[in-house]
Amino acid sequence: DRYYLEIQDHGHPDNPLTNKEQEDINTKILDLAKELDIPVVVTCDAHYLKHEDQDAHEVLLCVGTGSYVSEEKRMSLKDFPLHVEKPSEIIQRWGKDYPEVITNTKAVAERCDIEIELGNILIPQFPVPKEYTEKSYLHELVYKGLAERYAPKKPSHKEAKNQLPKEVISRAEYELDVIDSMGFNGYFLIIWDFVAWGKKQGIMFGPGRGSAAGSIIAYALHITDLDPIKNDLLFERFLNPDRISMPDIDIDIQDNRRGEVIEYCVAKYGDDRVANIVTYGRMAARAAVRDVARVLQVPYADADRMAKLVPPPQQGRHLPLATSIKENNDLKKEYTSNPQAKEVYDMAVRLEGTIRSHGVHAAGVVIAPNDIVSYVPLEMAQKGVVSTQYPMGIIEELGLLKMDFLGLSNLTTIKNALRIIRKVYGVTIDINTLPLDDKKTYELLGKGDTTGVFQLESAGMKRYLKELKPTEFNDIIAMCALYRPGPLKAGLVDMFVRRKNGKEAVSVPHKKFENALSSTYGTLVYQEQVMQISKEVCGFSGGEADTLRKAIGKKIREVMLKMQQKFIDGGVEHSGVPKDVMEKFWDDLMGFADYAFNKSHSACYALIAYWTAYLKAHYPAAFMAALMTSDYDDIDRLAIEITECKHMGITVLPPDVNESFHEFSVVPHKQDEAPSIRFGMDAIKNVGHNAVENIIVARETYGQFNELADFLEHTNARQINKKVLESLIKSGALDRFGDRSALLESIDSIVAVSSKLSKEALDGQVDLFGAGEIAKVKPEVEIVSTGLYQTHEYLQWERELLGLYLSSHPLESYDVILTEKAVPLATIRIDDDGKTATIGGSISDLRQITTKNGQAMAFVQVEDIVGDQIEVVVFPRVLEANSASIVKDKVVLVKGRVNSKDKAGNAMAEPKLIADTFMLLSLDEAKAYQPTGVKTSLGKPKKTQSRPPIDTPLPKTKRLYIRLQTHHTDDVLRDIKVILEQHLGNTETVLVVGDKKRPIRLSQKIKYSEGFHEALANVVGDDAVKLH
Repeated sequence: DRYYLEIQDHGHPDNPLTNKEQEDINTKILDLAKELDIPVVVTCDAHYLKHEDQDAHEVLLCVGTGSYVSEEKRMSLKDFPLHVEKPSEIIQRWGKDYPEVITNTKAVAERCDIEIELGNILIPQFPVPKEYTEKSYLHELVYKGLAERYAPKKPSHKEAKNQLPKEVISRAEYELDVIDSMGFNGYFLIIWDFVAWGKKQGIMFGPGRGSAAGSIIAYALHITDLDPIKNDLLFERFLNPDRISMPDIDIDIQDNRRGEVIEYCVAKYGDDRVANIVTYGRMAARAAVRDVARVLQVPYADADRMAKLVPPPQQGRHLPLATSIKENNDLKKEYTSNPQAKEVYDMAVRLEGTIRSHGVHAAGVVIAPNDIVSYVPLEMAQKGVVSTQYPMGIIEELGLLKMDFLGLSNLTTIKNALRIIRKVYGVTIDINTLPLDDKKTYELLGKGDTTGVFQLESAGMKRYLKELKPTEFNDIIAMCALYRPGPLKAGLVDMFVRRKNGKEAVSVPHKKFENALSSTYGTLVYQEQVMQISKEVCGFSGGEADTLRKAIGKKIREVMLKMQQKFIDGGVEHSGVPKDVMEKFWDDLMGFADYAFNKSHSACYALIAYWTAYLKAHYPAAFMAALMTSDYDDIDRLAIEITECKHMGITVLPPDVNESFHEFSVVPHKQDEAPSIRFGMDAIKNVGHNAVENIIVARETYGQFNELADFLEHTNARQINKKVLESLIKSGALDRFGDRSALLESIDSIVAVSSKLSKEALDGQVDLFGAGEIAKVKPEVEIVSTGLYQTHEYLQWERELLGLYLSSHPLESYDVILTEKAVPLATIRIDDDGKTATIGGSISDLRQITTKNGQAMAFVQVEDIVGDQIEVVVFPRVLEANSASIVKDKVVLVKGRVNSKDKAGNAMAEPKLIADTFMLLSLDEAKAYQPTGVKTSLGKPKKTQSRPPIDTPLPKTKRLYIRLQTHHTDDVLRDIKVILEQHLGNTETVLVVGDKKRPIRLSQKIKYSEGFHEALANVVGDDAVKLH
């Protein structure tokens, strides 16, 4: 009685005969059902909700398939109504002739009776020793941990209560009671277990993340490593006893070992209970406008203008497009005055929020108490990866245990730095016990020498650190919280700096507020400060304080109105604060929501920042080697870090087969010697991890390679093949065996000897005269040099294989004259439009075109010594007058005008320079130049005669890199392919997938633009799209 046949009818309502095939099939199904006495149900194939959504669905299909709506031969469902049919539609079609199919369908529907319970606590049972309950086992672990953290004599957990401070015991007992009453004992045990296991395996975890750092229980269990009492972190910010909700402890793990922790959880709880969590990519307003405009074939310039009129997110909040059209004057004007724009915006409003793609959440993992399919539907998201079909929010509503395992590269950097320090200097550092008052660390921060320091390395942050001159850990916590758009816009950072340095008086609304505001010099910075004031000044409970914090942060008006009077009256009655002071402070709190920050999270990240600063201050070479190892596949970062090494007096040496490892390494040195870092061989293109491993194993087995024949004899010719040898030679890794030019000219001879030695080793051949001295004679490697290659070619090889110039830079001899005569390219910004500038560097790329008038003009890429580039537009008159100077690889000074707007007046992705004159610099002139001590700077905007508009392309770059994670799905790859095909041009495109050591160069070359970047960023994330 549960077996049915199914019929559907999707003939077009205006032309029922368009689906004759389906009619014939339905007739045969009904005949078969009658013959075999099988009941029939009627259904509909629903692709969208309402019939009027059909045109929007067609647009969505075009977006997904990269088609235009106007194309005739494209995937389309427009000939069939595929909405969810109303009962009246079903009855009208089938009720007269086949009423039984409707009755059958109703019977099936009535059998479907499911109630999904929300708000349950579905935490797996933790396997505790048989003499314990979850509660008693947690208590024992907590007091053992508290003894380790707080007791001076480190007693046993049974004796701990006698030695622990009363404040610690009181806080712990309170938290344990709350955790037990909410049913979360098992939750904490599960987290404790995998963190403890990971630390035993040598995996580095962060000191905490988010509000969990406010729990002394998490601190006692070594889940977090920041003392919540000492740092004024509040438990109720993490768990509110007045509101039962699942706790949320996010875990930062060194990114190259994150998978091991997940594998441990799968092994412990079973692969039938553990799954990754799905994530859905939805169409944001601006992206929806671009997509709709593209499939409607709106000209790119018009589409770009329409998209840019959509306001960006404010404080991380996206305003719905329909609301923006009503409230934004420029957008409203475009909508009402331009029929084409109205069509695009109307359709974008309908598509905004639509799921565009789905994949696996980068960090989310769920652990169920039983077989996970009893709670959530699953899918095979990619080969071997099982994922829920419910996203994160629904998982939380169901009450399932959700974990965020977040890979953090900075922790890998710290771990590698500690390993290098131990190996090179023989010093073992416990990062968790570093003193937080180290003078050398604060001196480094006060100088702004924070390249590579977590959270503190942006140019703006460096400037504020120089002004602030931090002297205590609270200063770092505050800067991590304040350096965000909201506080910056409100002027809070400047006020904080002034008050810290005594340039502005520290004031608080009333002396009763001093305890909460003293650490930030009277400035309200953290959400926890609001909670602390609510408790201390107004007499709120911890739960009430958190409820107020949440209401203010999320602007829940009803709750705020309800608590307003209690807050004001509480301050008056509980602490004697005048009513007018409390009323004013309440008004100030209403604006605070726009910049308030979670202190627990800020404190945790401040601690990682301090760790990295400490390592950089005390072990600079080890820290920089570890940092470059983490960033070896990011050429832009690597160039910045090598420049930083030079400023620090650290030499970065080319790779060397006798000294290099996979990663960057510190060359052992005496205490009074300047340190140096050896380039890691994994960073050499075309070599590969396995070939490097073969070299290292041979070196460790047979000792250092004394000559080239040694190297060839002891390495495997199949792995160290001709291509690898060429790359080793060109990168400098074989410099100890001879000049690069000579080695490269002799490559065939080297390969022949390598193959012969490898074959002999494989065959086990021995000399006929026995194993005497004659048998040990190695074949000679014939090295011949004709001086075919020159020094400048060596540098080009380094750039080709290492991504940058290393042994020297072609512009080093020009450094003095360029420093004084030219502005650094990095200082030219979008808002410098119209200003005059003189720039200098080498011409790294040159491209000529012919204008509509038949004249030649050029686009010149100029690169400075630190690797920054700018495109110089050379109009016909200037090109004709300066053609002798505009030659690839020549060093030039260029005078011109900054241009950062297109012909429509919109800001471009990068500024250009419109050239007026070129001056060729000779090497002799550069060497003879005597510095004056006067540097040039940007000039005032220059008045120019109007020129006919020329559609100049955006800056031509070497390559576009797209980083994909292994969890990205075929849908994401398809979206990327569609976007690339829509922006074909001359820029090379490279994919970097997961942890693979080598990128994949794509056949498609693209034309880069801001719109292209935004479209791609909407699919893979802004951080995953980079221009090198």
